[in-house]
Amino acid sequence: MSDPIVVLGAGPAGLTAAYLLARRGAPVVVLEADEVVGGIARTEVRDGYRFDLGGHRFFTKSAEVGRLWDEVLGEEMLLRPRRSRIRWNGRFLDYPLRPADVARKLGPVELTRAVASYLAAQARPRGREETFEQWVCNRFGRRLFELFFRAYTEKVWGVPCAEIRAEWAAQRIRGLSLATAARHALLGERGGQVKSLIGEFRYPRLGPGQMWEAMAAAVAAAGGEVRLGARVDRLRLAGGGVAAVRAGGEEIACAAVVSSLPVGTVARAARPAPGPEVLAAARGLRHRDFLTVALVLDGPPPFPDTWIYIHDPQVRVGRIQNFLAWSPWMVPEPGRSCVGLEYFCFRGDELWSMGDEDLVDLAAGELGRLGLGDPRRVAAGHVVRVPRAYPIYDAGYAERLATLRGWLDTVPNLVQVGRNGLHRYNNSDHSMLTAMRAVENLLDGAAHDVWAVNADSAYHEEGGREEPPYRDAPAAALAEA
Repeated sequence: MSDPIVVLGAGPAGLTAAYLLARRGAPVVVLEADEVVGGIARTEVRDGYRFDLGGHRFFTKSAEVGRLWDEVLGEEMLLRPRRSRIRWNGRFLDYPLRPADVARKLGPVELTRAVASYLAAQARPRGREETFEQWVCNRFGRRLFELFFRAYTEKVWGVPCAEIRAEWAAQRIRGLSLATAARHALLGERGGQVKSLIGEFRYPRLGPGQMWEAMAAAVAAAGGEVRLGARVDRLRLAGGGVAAVRAGGEEIACAAVVSSLPVGTVARAARPAPGPEVLAAARGLRHRDFLTVALVLDGPPPFPDTWIYIHDPQVRVGRIQNFLAWSPWMVPEPGRSCVGLEYFCFRGDELWSMGDEDLVDLAAGELGRLGLGDPRRVAAGHVVRVPRAYPIYDAGYAERLATLRGWLDTVPNLVQVGRNGLHRYNNSDHSMLTAMRAVENLLDGAAHDVWAVNADSAYHEEGGREEPPYRDAPAAALAEA
């Protein structure tokens, strides 16, 4: 091909596509609006301190993704122990949940109510499960939904649980049934198959961004180009496809486009513009934003966990990371530690608009209120805002996405990949799989349905055989598995 394949976005999906294209000799140009690669999976570095934006564990049931990680980083991938807990009602619960631990901390009265509610749900389940609330109540009972799921979920998403679609629950928490948890608590794990109780994970020595930085360097070494600070503002359509992409004031002719940008953003950038119903669908897809406040503390970490989920409604923080537990190389100074407090918000709301100093004060104060650290130990604080971090599965998202997919079908050399590209709450490994399938389609003439990767909504840590990337796998994919 005389013109390059242009990749939009240098996150996990975009860089995976670029890496595989460049490795096979295809001309490729990556356009990234930010000044660093990795997207939400990047590693932030402030004064030598490294911190993760959300806690990006590396685990996968896809052998080909695992092989690619090894190929790119090799021995730089560490094997790290996992410890996580939930802070709820002033107490700490082990996570994943252990029945004996939950029973002890609920107390006999609340435990009786929860068990009765669970049994009632099993005896009279609701027929249709359209919302997160219905899905959880069917499997756990309304009492446990109110105790453990409602407050945290609404803190994270900023919308009522009755607005969140059941697909998100199925994708993220399916493996945490009470029966499964009780069985493994009583009988133990058999054959190492219980992935919902993962006790360790892989992690790059210098944080997740190390993976994407290495991929970007490999793309450049193979003759590709990675342009930073190159925000895409126009896709010129001609001849039944994308003819050129404009970014940073320059128009780049292209043979094809692999896009990890939000699908709505891509539709709005197209010229000629799509029809009004497509643009309305593009405007209607919503995302949840978040920000991280990283606090550098004098002394050792204030808790041993890798991370803690904060269900207490009295504070605004949703999750707290202990970066020293992720990798010893994340903290450069001996005698100090670093924790990251995550706040979920919408761009332009009170939290998002708060000044950095005020956010550091808020985070330090909430760390003290939770009993998880002494605010007087705070030596420094850093704030990072992350827009469009999580696609929202609200009441109208499926119809809007179907409309956008219909328009994308008319642009055959434009393929969407990744979390925001498909508006699906994928993990990094699933995002990488979408890119792998897209490259096979472009270079090998394959006919993979990229939208089908992870479409079966398998819980991301559930055990069993290697997860197929399709609901109905084509023959080639079945042969590989």
